[in-house]
Amino acid sequence: MILLSLAQDSAAALTQGAGDLFSQIGYLFDVDGPWLLRQLLRGAIIVLLAVVGLRVAKGLMRRVQRHIEEEERESPGEDTQRARTVAQLAYGVARVVIWITAILLVLNLFFPIGPLLAGVGVFGLALSFGAQSLVKDMISGFFILLENQFGIGDIIEVNGTSGAVERMTLRIVAVRDVEGVLHVIPNGTITQVSNKTKEWARVVLDVGVGYPEQVDSVIQVLREIAKEFAEDKAWAHQLTGATEVLGVQELSDSAVSIRVITMTRPGRQWDVKRELRRRIKNRFDSEGIEIPFPQRTVHLKSSPATGPSV
Repeated sequence: MILLSLAQDSAAALTQGAGDLFSQIGYLFDVDGPWLLRQLLRGAIIVLLAVVGLRVAKGLMRRVQRHIEEEERESPGEDTQRARTVAQLAYGVARVVIWITAILLVLNLFFPIGPLLAGVGVFGLALSFGAQSLVKDMISGFFILLENQFGIGDIIEVNGTSGAVERMTLRIVAVRDVEGVLHVIPNGTITQVSNKTKEWARVVLDVGVGYPEQVDSVIQVLREIAKEFAEDKAWAHQLTGATEVLGVQELSDSAVSIRVITMTRPGRQWDVKRELRRRIKNRFDSEGIEIPFPQRTVHLKSSPATGPSV
């Protein structure tokens, strides 16, 4: 919807100047002089028009991005994220189309490109067997975009790599992990994607306490922590559901695990989880509730001293 509204806004301005633009193209190509000079001038004009077209496309993309930023401030959501992804992909496609068209037009000034295109077709057929991976990447990228599997800014896990999506094209997706390493992954190699910021997220926190502790009392303390957390204005807007204490999750060798869950806005689950852990640790310390940790007991065995034999 964002891209459609912007296209409608720009259509009137583009239509108003279209007549003047096309009326001037014939004048620009009507140059006198030697044949080679005329062709070089026409080629320069084509390149100039291609550069202008690229600048217009880039300007439209920046306008879309500014509009998206305004929309996100007012009502952040998945539509704005998808619009940003589509805008970048559309600019990439426009750039390729403009340059290919300009190159073909320039070549056509010096010799007929019909036989060249036929030769390129035969050559492309010969390369098709070697370019299968490229075609696979582009088809996969098309369906990723069509199905809105993920977009720029999403936190995903793909092919064993987890991080934020920084760039998407029809061929690759660029993911930057928590250490700042940028991973470039061909779309054709993606078999499964785990999107950690799609629509909503959930925090699952297992809290371990010692066996001597009274489980019912610990559960009551956790419920109080959950209530205080939900009522905190600094954190309430990050939550999309109630924080629940489900009860005893596991009886392990050294601890009783009690599970706490809550639903959050996408991408906020990690901050919420860290804050819950901090509050639980501080409250447990004040209540004297033991959090088990590995301990090691070392027994030193001394051998009897032996003196010199006489």
